[in-house]
This record gives sequence, structure tokens and C-alpha cells, in this order.
Amino acid sequence: MNWIETLFFGNTLAHSLMILALVVAFGILLGKIKIGGISFGITWILFVGIAFSHFGMTIDHEIAHFVKEFGLILFVYSVGMQVGPGFFASFKKGGVTLNGLAAMIVFLGCIVTYVIHLVTGTSLVTMIGVLYGAVTNTPGLGAAQQTFADANMGATDPTIALGYAVAYPLGVVGIIMSIVLVRFIFGIKLDNENKKAAEADNQGGKSTAKYSVALHNDALVGKTVIELRNILEKDFVISRIRRKDGKIEMPNGTTKLSKEDQLHIISDEAYKASVVTFFGEEIPISVQEWNEMDDQFITKTLIITKNHINGKTLGQLKVRSVFGVNVTRIIRAGIDLVASADLELQVGDNIVVVGGEKEVQSFAKAVGNSTVDLRHPNLIGIFLGIAIGVFFGSIPFTFPGMPQAVKLGLAGGPLVIAILVSKFGYKFKVVTYTTQSANMMLREVGISLFLAAVGLGAGEGFVETIANGGYMWVLYGVIITMVPLFITATDGRLVCKLN
Repeated sequence: MNWIETLFFGNTLAHSLMILALVVAFGILLGKIKIGGISFGITWILFVGIAFSHFGMTIDHEIAHFVKEFGLILFVYSVGMQVGPGFFASFKKGGVTLNGLAAMIVFLGCIVTYVIHLVTGTSLVTMIGVLYGAVTNTPGLGAAQQTFADANMGATDPTIALGYAVAYPLGVVGIIMSIVLVRFIFGIKLDNENKKAAEADNQGGKSTAKYSVALHNDALVGKTVIELRNILEKDFVISRIRRKDGKIEMPNGTTKLSKEDQLHIISDEAYKASVVTFFGEEIPISVQEWNEMDDQFITKTLIITKNHINGKTLGQLKVRSVFGVNVTRIIRAGIDLVASADLELQVGDNIVVVGGEKEVQSFAKAVGNSTVDLRHPNLIGIFLGIAIGVFFGSIPFTFPGMPQAVKLGLAGGPLVIAILVSKFGYKFKVVTYTTQSANMMLREVGISLFLAAVGLGAGEGFVETIANGGYMWVLYGVIITMVPLFITATDGRLVCKLN
């Protein structure tokens, strides 16, 4: 029976793998439990790891270190790949204000943490762990541990993970209570907020609009579609034209317009008023009515799945002249984009096309339109990006007056590179598309491994820490959680007038 004892309390590879698997499995099961409608989710993995470690079921230090760092890299890289396509676009729509408020929360959290350190005399190293537990910032914990190791020749301090573990539970509750408090103080009613948000989204965002206009502007008669775009200098697509004799045409760049033509147009919502004024007046013809006028044309959504299309523009594909179809819009990561000639396509883009059935089928073959192909993850983009991210995160940056060089680390480096790769990778012919399910799998596996390794490393002194005054860290965590959130929320509501 010695093999059983070795398997549970030994130091073999089999022991480490089994303990990690059990910690993750039990943690996920417990995460399904809700108390008062609140669940800690996969955070239970951390606490299960602490329990295992407390009772002597630990794993080899080197294995734990590798699992922790690799899990964190998988997590942050997956997050970066998901948010990358819309990251820079978000700055055009209130993103600067939102990022400023986010930075304010981080800054105030650091200030409150340092004040508590000065008032109570608690070690600043410990308070850093409490800070990241209080704000439930798992990548921050990884960055703090790595920074401490870099500054101390590879040495580690378990109180960072202990402070994180102690403060995390009420950190979750504190965040929820802060939002509840803000709602109560400002008398916020969610129904009204949602209504205002919907109205704001409909006013000049990047959403596309589909509408019909009648050509009354004599100056445009005889002009080609390309000439019209150059004159107006705004992106729009003329999907179909109804001539004076009732004939329906699907125009290309050289199609000339005639007086009283009726046009079906797709453009950004923000450009609609300008486009309508430019042509003449809006007329009440819906998309369904256009489809009923002439059944020779169909509208279909296709998916780009062929790698050689990645990075090419619509103009390079010569969609109208070669395939005889019109691309009316592109849907990327849930965002509608107007199909301008210089728009660079990416694998995974959804293309809305109009044309004859045979022509649409021919174009579908050209772009792939195979959901089966999308099920295969593009591992080259993932692992090459991780390698570049680790390299980038290891570069030391020195600043005057700072004794220690600053690094983005194994959390910051891969995160930054993931955002850049997912946004600009197509320019270098790198396929970055990953299905939502594959991205979620990588993310969940990564954060689960990270939390399991952190818990197993922090558990040996957890109970003793609580008994010897560590319970005060819980109070510190609540203060660190609620004070910055409440101040920032008040500023966002009263000063920035945010929803």
C-alpha cells in the first residue's frame, strides 16, 4: 500500500499531476454552489489548493512554478486575443474616459494600500498580496510574485499569495457591495439606465444603417459609383438600384446613375443624414421589399475560412467584376463594418453578399465558407505570439531614480503582444482567428492551473497566518476594494456623466 501513500503525499510527477487535477476538479464543482445568489466560481480552486496543501498534499516546487506561470500566460494571452480586434476602436467611443477611470481605480487602490501599510506597519510585500486579492486581480498577483523574485535574486515570499488568498473572498463581495451602494445612493434604476444606453448606441456609433434613397440631385446624374464615393468622401455601399422602368440592377464601380433612380444603401449610422442629403431624399423601401422586387438576387452571409484571403482588401479581390456579387457589409467580432474597397479582410470575418445564386455560390467557394475549417485552431499564431510575448515581457526598462529595472513580465508581455497580434497579425499573413469555444477553453484551463498552483503554494501557512493576526488582512482588503471603487464611481457618475 506504500504506492498509495507515495501517490498522494510523495514527490513524483504522477503525484503532482494527480493533485493538480483533483484540486481543479473539486474547485470547479464547489464553484457551482451559490449562497445568496453569489458564487466564487473557479476561485474555489484556490481554496481547495490551500486545503490540500494544509494537509500535506503539496507538489514539487519547480513543477508548481512552471504550472503557475504557464497557466497565467495561457489566460492573459487568450484574453488579449479576444479583446484585441475591438481594443483600439473602443478609444473612439468613450474608451479614453473609461480607461482613465480604470487607471484611477488602480492608482487609488495603490494609495490606499500604502496608507494602510504606513498606519498599521504591515509588511508592504504582504499588502501587495492583499491588494491583488482585494481587487481580484489574478494576473497582478503573478506580476507581483515575478517582480519580487527578480528583485531578490529568485527568492519568493509566501505572504504575497497568503495575503491574496485571505483578501480574495471578501474582495468579490466588496466589489458587489460597492456597486449596490452606488446604485442606492444615486437612486439608479437599471431599466432606465438600459434604455438610455440603447438610445446612446443608436446615436452615431459605428453601427451600420440600411436605407433607401431617391436620386434627386441633378449634379450626380451620369456619375459613376466610384466618382460619387470620391465626391462625398464617406464610406457607403449601393447594394441595388431600381431604375425608372422598374428594372433592378446590382451596381459596380463603373455603374452610372440616372435621375429618379432608387438606391438601396448601407453605411455607418453616423453618415446616414449626409448620404441622404447628398442623393436627394429617403424613401420607405425596406430590405424585404427590395428582395421581393426581383428574386434573381439573394442575400447570404459567408465566412472567410481560406488563409490566403487573410490580409487582402475587398478591392484586391475584385468581387463585383470577377464574381458578379456585391459585398454590402463585414461582421467582425460582432461589429458591423461598411464594405469599403480598402477594408482588409481576416479569417473568421462574416461577409454579407448580394447577387445571383450561382454567383454567390462561386464566391463562397473562393472565400471558403467552411465552418469545419474554423474548428481547427491556428496554433502557430498562438504559440508564436506567446514566444514573442515572453521575449517582450523579459526586456528590462530602466527609469531614472528607480533602482530596479521594470519589466512587463510573463503576464504583461503576452497580454500586450496578444492584443497587437489579434489586431494587426493579418498584415503579416498570420491567421489569428480562434473560435469562441477554443478561446474560452484556453482561458479557463490557464486560470485554473494558475489558481491551483497558487493555492498549493500558499496552504502550508494559511491557518497559522489567520490565527496570528492575518484576519486583519480581510478588513484591509475590504477597505482597498470599496474605497477606490466608490470614489471612482462617484466621479464617473457626477463628473463624467456616465451611464
